[in-house]
Amino acid sequence: MKLTKKSNTSSGQQQGLGLSRRAFLKNTGVTTGGLAAAGFMGQTMIRKAEAQTAVSPNAPKEVKRTICSHCSVGCGVYAEVQNGVWTHQEPAFDHPFNRGAHCAKGAALREHGHGERRLKYPMKLVNGKWQKVSWDQAINEVGDKIQQIRSESGPDSVYWLGSAKHNNEQAYLFRKFAALWGTNNVDHQARICHSTTVAGVANTWGYGAMTNSFNDMQNCKSIILIGSNPAEAHPVSMQHILLAKERNKAKIIVVDPRFTRTAAKANEYVRIRPGTDVAYVWGLLWHIFQNGWEDQEFIRQRVYGMEEVREEVARWTPAEVENVTGVGEAQMYKVAKMLAESRPGSIVWCMGGTQHTTGNNNTRAYCILMLALGNMGKSGGGTNIFRGHDNVQGATDLGVLSHTLPGYYGLADGSWKHWCRVWGLDFEWVQNRFDQNQYNGKKPINNNGIPVSRWVDGVLENKANIEQKDNIRAMVYWGHAVNSQTRGVEMKKAMEKLDLMVIVDPYPTHAAVMHDRKDGVYLLPACTQFETYGSVTASNRSMQWRDQVIEPLFESKTDHEIMYLMSKKLGFSEQLFKNIKVNGSIPLIEDITREFNRGMWTIGYTGHSPERLKEHQQNWHTFSFQTLQAEGGSAHGEYYGLPWPCWGTPEMKHPGTPILYDTSKPVAEGGLNFRTRFGVERNGVSLLSEDSYPVNAEIKGGHPEFTDKLIKQLGWWGDLTPEEQAAAEGKNWKTDLSGGIQRVAIKHGCAPFGNAKARAVVWTFPDQVPKHREPLYTNRRDLLKDYATWKDAASIYRLPTMYESIQKNDVSQEYPIILTSGRLVEYEGGGEETRSNPWLAELQQEMFAEINPFDANNLNVRDGADIWVEGAEGGRIKVKAMVTHRVGRGVVFIPFHFGGKFQGKDLTSKYPQGSAPYVVGEAANTATTYGYDPVTLMQETKVTLCKVTPA
Repeated sequence: MKLTKKSNTSSGQQQGLGLSRRAFLKNTGVTTGGLAAAGFMGQTMIRKAEAQTAVSPNAPKEVKRTICSHCSVGCGVYAEVQNGVWTHQEPAFDHPFNRGAHCAKGAALREHGHGERRLKYPMKLVNGKWQKVSWDQAINEVGDKIQQIRSESGPDSVYWLGSAKHNNEQAYLFRKFAALWGTNNVDHQARICHSTTVAGVANTWGYGAMTNSFNDMQNCKSIILIGSNPAEAHPVSMQHILLAKERNKAKIIVVDPRFTRTAAKANEYVRIRPGTDVAYVWGLLWHIFQNGWEDQEFIRQRVYGMEEVREEVARWTPAEVENVTGVGEAQMYKVAKMLAESRPGSIVWCMGGTQHTTGNNNTRAYCILMLALGNMGKSGGGTNIFRGHDNVQGATDLGVLSHTLPGYYGLADGSWKHWCRVWGLDFEWVQNRFDQNQYNGKKPINNNGIPVSRWVDGVLENKANIEQKDNIRAMVYWGHAVNSQTRGVEMKKAMEKLDLMVIVDPYPTHAAVMHDRKDGVYLLPACTQFETYGSVTASNRSMQWRDQVIEPLFESKTDHEIMYLMSKKLGFSEQLFKNIKVNGSIPLIEDITREFNRGMWTIGYTGHSPERLKEHQQNWHTFSFQTLQAEGGSAHGEYYGLPWPCWGTPEMKHPGTPILYDTSKPVAEGGLNFRTRFGVERNGVSLLSEDSYPVNAEIKGGHPEFTDKLIKQLGWWGDLTPEEQAAAEGKNWKTDLSGGIQRVAIKHGCAPFGNAKARAVVWTFPDQVPKHREPLYTNRRDLLKDYATWKDAASIYRLPTMYESIQKNDVSQEYPIILTSGRLVEYEGGGEETRSNPWLAELQQEMFAEINPFDANNLNVRDGADIWVEGAEGGRIKVKAMVTHRVGRGVVFIPFHFGGKFQGKDLTSKYPQGSAPYVVGEAANTATTYGYDPVTLMQETKVTLCKVTPA
């Protein structure tokens, strides 16, 4: 919805909730002689764009193939370039994901490449004023300062915050960079969007990723979306969902506290109380079990622990479900019956399900629902997790995380030794880069680093309580929006305590202005993804190659060049780029791709050579819009983007795995079973599958993961070449750099990672069977007797973490309203990039809060009026009220894409000249509160408490 009312008056005065177009142009410095003359006032988004410097219409045209840099659907784009200027764009009508579709953000991409509000050159803050500096000066001064911090406080006192906006090669290089610096204090946006998904899903059946694809959802008979609003967050994905509804008469069920644009397309809309996902899912399973609708044979063959789930579900009678969730028995039964009668079906969730203290419980419950219905490993089934940034999947896979190395290899010595072999580095040298002390018996190299969700506490917490030598003293924010994190008031304090802040980004970001520092801040202008090239992984696990569209704008540099310059200053460029050619100061992208190909055996990033990816890119038209499989052409039989796992070496020509855990196809043709990740038995009970295996598998049933010993026991050792035997000796399927173990396992029809049951019980998690627990800030105090949170924890990811000590304090009388947050179609993430785009900024000019008419009238709040929304920890934001039935009584919704204001103060004047976004607004997370998942430290943004008062 457009939150503006246009003025019909000649003065263009402000009306209703927003500004008139004329007032907007005036306030943002856009005049009819500038952007308006370049088509700003035009009627269409996809059209010829006038260049700032005249380009002859007869100039040679070069068409580049690129991928949208917003959400993780991965839409293809044709960019037309003339004399180095990006003059025209079209959505790719032959691309297998979007087939000519675009959302507003995708249609406005060109502006990101030529954006006038970009950071134009390196700058530093001196006595409260921004000064232009050279790249050499910036690198030298930043390098000297962080070297000083390292010598005084150890390598863990510098935090390297990475990005879901890096391409795969840059993401991999960034994680390697942090490792060679000597710290696990490295993370990126996935921590605060889908870390609980990865933990919950990977601990259920082996891999923590989307199981099917957007295209395959066309085959669904039912789709339940819970905490997901793809019509706004991933608009092009909706074409696949709506095709299922149109062609298959698929039942669309939307479960959300808010009536969204997605809900408007649903067969059934279910409004639940925020934070009650587990109770809701168990309520569905109560009816499914009660009526015998579960797939008993699937459970027998492929699921461990469902009986323990049944015991928990038995507690969730219709009356108790209604008491906790607010959903009545009749609607619960109706939805359960729809799911049972409309198989195969899929479940979709996004941050509405993940951003909770119970996030890992939620994601595991969603998985168990699909297991009970037998919807896994099937076309039209699966758990389809829509990722929020263009490469949040790839950056996660490539290990930009504080608890893993690339490929989800852990932090044990064996994992480090594996990657040191790939890097060609001595393990002892790498180990000595880290702090050599132990904290609570843990060496920093083997201990999870502080996650991005808690970097604020890494700065502010008493250092005696942190499992590292000293507090965080320097933050390097590399392509990250800090306003997407909770507890903004404390974040400001942390920023002001730091010795050094370095912001590497195409835009200054909210981080540049929200503090009151006078110095110690550097802005380094990074390129967008349109000024470089490389691969990017879509939400469905397909890797896509991007062309470079234009040369770096202004004085910006690519992220990988900046990493080279920084590593050279810090003294480890030789080790970082040992296997990677560097032309001048620019590393060769293809060499980086080949290096991670050599090491990421766990998830099959090994078959994606640059040559194979480029071949797919140049042949978009040959891949099926329904199956993603190429029909003829040079990639015949392969699936678009080689969705991982793409097993073995590129020479093996594995086609990719379009649907995870699908036993109806041979492994060599993209089939798979559940992974043997959790051992072969528990308490004397086998964890291996029974009578279930991929087509053509020579082992007819469950088996452990493949090692050199198992290959020998099976008599298959002779299938390895002598060179492969030498490399595989003493290794397993994920450490054999020759790929021989994987090749031989697949030759015999077996999945290299074994064949086991999915597990409904995770015995290593705080709640072995998912349980409903009330949010830390709850206004249902009556439920705490049965559904209280956990005890406080002395240390999770190096930090003490509070649960009970917060929940025991009743603030619900002062803060009676539930506060939740979410996305808008016009903007993305922290919004700095999209709010700096005039095409998008005009569409949504105000930060706002949705409030139910009942609450608004009781609080004397009028539609369009200014209000204060104050969170339960005192952070408050001044926004416009949107009075609407979209939200139920007692709930307020706010979007999280805004920044540039802080607790009523406009910070526009603090941006470097000419770089302030066209639209500024309060950051939603100034008002959000403490709360973290105990497995991943995911932040809780979807349910806290607030109060609303007229401003």
